[in-house]
Amino acid sequence: MIAIRSLLFNIYLYAWTILICVIGLFLVPLPRRIFFVVLRVWASWVAVGLRIICGIDMEIRGRENIPHGGALLASKHQSMWDTIIFFCLVDDLAIVLKKEISYIPLFGWLTIKCDMLHVDRSAGAKALKTLVAKAKRAVANQRQIVIFPEGTRAPAGKALDYKPGVAALYNQLGVPCVPIALNSGVFWPRHKFLRPPGCIVIEFLEPIQHGLKRKAFMAELETRIETASTRLYQEGVKRLEGASRFSQSRR
Repeated sequence: MIAIRSLLFNIYLYAWTILICVIGLFLVPLPRRIFFVVLRVWASWVAVGLRIICGIDMEIRGRENIPHGGALLASKHQSMWDTIIFFCLVDDLAIVLKKEISYIPLFGWLTIKCDMLHVDRSAGAKALKTLVAKAKRAVANQRQIVIFPEGTRAPAGKALDYKPGVAALYNQLGVPCVPIALNSGVFWPRHKFLRPPGCIVIEFLEPIQHGLKRKAFMAELETRIETASTRLYQEGVKRLEGASRFSQSRR
C-alpha cells in the first residue's frame, strides 16, 4: 500500500509542478511578488497532497522564532520537502541554491524570476563574494535568506560537514541567524521512493544573535541544529515503529 501511495504522490507532485511552471511562464511580465503567491499555492498543495495521499502530516514548532523582515535562516537539509515547505512558512524568502538548479527547464527559470540566490560552486572564493553581495541586497529589501549549511541533503540521523558560506553571511549581513531543525528524511528520504506515513516536524530554534566570532558561531550553529535534529529524528523513528506495530496488530 505504501508503494502505491508513493507512486500516486510522485505522479501528483510532478504533474502539479509542471502545471504551475507553465502557468508561471505566462506571468513572467508581472512583479516578483506575484510569483511568490503562485509558489506558495504550489507548496501548500504539495503539502496537502502529501497528507492526503501518503498520510504524512506536518508540525511546526517554534513559530515565535520565525522572523519578519531581513533575516538569515540556516536549516538542516534531509529531503526535497525542505526546499518546498519554506514557501509556506516565510514571507519573502531567498533560498541559496546551486547554480545548476537554474538550468532546469521551467522550474529553474522561475527560480531566476523569483531572484533566488544561485551559487556557482566551481567559482571558489568568487562565488562566496557574489553570494554575500546578493544576500546583502536581499536583506536590505527585507527578505529572509534561507541557506542549508551542509550544502546538500544529509541522510536522516546523520550530519555532514558545515560549509563556510553560512558563516560569511552571518558575519556580513549583521542580522541574527535562526537555526532550523527537522526530521523530513524519516518520511521523505533522499534517493528513496517510499514515503511512509507519519508527521514531519520542523522546528525554528532560538536565534543566534549577531556578533559571535566565526569559529564560535559555527560551533553554536551546528550544535543547536544537530542536537535538535537528532531529537526529532528519534521522535520520528518511534512514530514509524509505533505505526508499524499498530498495523501488524490489525492483521
